[in-house]
Amino acid sequence: MSGMHESDHDEYGIDAYAGDGEDAPGPGQERTFAALPPAQGRGFATTWWGRAWLKALEDTALDGQQLKKGRKFAREGRVGAVSVRPGRITALVRDGDSTYRSDVLLQELGGAAWEQFLGMAVERAGHIAALLDREMPPHLVEDAAAAGVELLPGIGDLDPECTCEAWDHCPHTAALCYQVARLLDQDPFVLLLMRGRGERRLLDELQIRIATRAEEHGPVAAEDGRAVPDATEAGVPADEAFAARDILPPLPALPPLPDAPGPAPSLDTETEPRAGVDPAALELLAADSAARAHRMLAEALAPGHGQQPPPSVLTPRQDAVRLAAENRPAPWIAKRLAAGSQRRPAELDAAVRAWRYGGVAALTVLEEEWTPGPEALARARARIAAAWEEGERPPLRESGNRWTAADDGVQLRYGPDGRWWPFRTEDGRWVPAGPADDDPAAALGAPGPADG
Repeated sequence: MSGMHESDHDEYGIDAYAGDGEDAPGPGQERTFAALPPAQGRGFATTWWGRAWLKALEDTALDGQQLKKGRKFAREGRVGAVSVRPGRITALVRDGDSTYRSDVLLQELGGAAWEQFLGMAVERAGHIAALLDREMPPHLVEDAAAAGVELLPGIGDLDPECTCEAWDHCPHTAALCYQVARLLDQDPFVLLLMRGRGERRLLDELQIRIATRAEEHGPVAAEDGRAVPDATEAGVPADEAFAARDILPPLPALPPLPDAPGPAPSLDTETEPRAGVDPAALELLAADSAARAHRMLAEALAPGHGQQPPPSVLTPRQDAVRLAAENRPAPWIAKRLAAGSQRRPAELDAAVRAWRYGGVAALTVLEEEWTPGPEALARARARIAAAWEEGERPPLRESGNRWTAADDGVQLRYGPDGRWWPFRTEDGRWVPAGPADDDPAAALGAPGPADG
């Protein structure tokens, strides 16, 4: 807080009258701010809540000249250290050769009002985040007012007391209020302390409420009477947890990335599965999920991950190929994957080969035909013409995005990404023969089909 420092002792000896016995505030219930430097050439409040504080003063005081003089005292730096505690602010104010003790009283909120305020704040994560950022947005004050809690003072709420024995706001209490507006600008917790709650106590109570709220979202009953967690009820919403990050206990350090995914669970038990449930297929899906989770976590922890584009979402038909390519399932499971993706077994085999050569891009070139536009077609023809020395190019028949050397049983497919994918015939059908290459001649010289 620029220019403000809490202190236990000050040049005016405020601690000598800070209160004792039954009236003494508890720990953390009093803050003392060192005297602020003169405020030449600047306003006393820039935030809307600081201005609302001054409006309450100016609407209450009966003598505008007293306020004007008090504003001058505050601007000249005549207000000493300011003590803030529940229901009261205090400072010594110099007026010529005399020094006056000035107090301004503000009614504390009762226990029921604070309960309403805390309940309202926990319901809106943005309120907690704003307070932690030393902000008091209008919607926080409006929501508090709707809950019956008036945070900001109104007309007549700032009650003056001064050793000059004035019955209304005098220059000394006015100077104190103007100085406190500067404190409020930097920290709205000053106002909350005046209303009865210090920062530490308030944050502790919010933390307890957040934890209690999470515990209260217990399990719900399933149809068979067993307790199951409800995904819409359990835990605390992420935005609330993030907003309360500074008042919650610190999270433990992240564990290291495992060297490999965990083993798949064994579902080969003596208990017969329910009708329609295939344990072997479930084991395959569990192992696949573990492998994908491990790969995704490794990618997320890799440097520069935040700058990478999000991965494309696979369609069920594409994901069936991925499952078969990455897990090498038993033939009967592969047959089910083929049927589920509306492919014949031989078509799934070709799709798996394509996936292993180039993932979604290779699979798309295998299964989808496209006709290059005039510019793309011109570029493709130019690449074909430049790829071979004169007399070395095999006879290629062009059709759409495909250049076929039927006599040699090979084919080049031009992909939407501008790369060339090699194919060759096998049992009367075209199958992927290798990875893509920017050079059509190099692609056509790729090795034969990958092992199925």
